[in-house]
Amino acid sequence: MEDLSRQVCKPCRAGEPLLDDQEISRLLTQVPAWEIKEIDGIKRLRRVYKFKNFAQALDFTNRVGEIAEAEDHHPALLTEWGRVTVTWWTHAIKGLHKNDFIMAARSDKIYS
Repeated sequence: MEDLSRQVCKPCRAGEPLLDDQEISRLLTQVPAWEIKEIDGIKRLRRVYKFKNFAQALDFTNRVGEIAEAEDHHPALLTEWGRVTVTWWTHAIKGLHKNDFIMAARSDKIYS
């Protein structure tokens, strides 16, 4: 099984193809705690992480923010008491790219 968290995110620009359902299903097996959510017609990867308190949730949010900034690939982050919802998708193509799955795997690595 490939370790997505170790793969390189490649710059994604408008015009690149969206992942098809078969590829999404294949990559989803690498990040099984994640789900596909369609919002405003755009498929996105989403996971809710649970924590003991707000401080832990905020620390996790900041660590995900650091990897996002390093890759110039930014998720939606919702930080609440005891939980963080992370949603990845590629804004430039309005859908899912392999980079989203790589970043989901990296988010999981931070959590573990």
